[in-house]
Amino acid sequence: MITDRKSATTWQKKYDLQAPKVGDTAPDFSLCDANGRNSVRLSDYRQKMPVALIFGSFT
Repeated sequence: MITDRKSATTWQKKYDLQAPKVGDTAPDFSLCDANGRNSVRLSDYRQKMPVALIFGSFT
């Protein structure tokens, strides 16, 4: 966990170089569907429809 501004700035400078830029193609990945039965790949939807990724906790 980052606790001070200097550490945060150092972390940001290190990882910003690896961060995707506006307009970059998202890296492909696969996940199980909501039922946990079928694998779904991001690339299956590329150029077909918008995809929204939502990260969070449902606890």
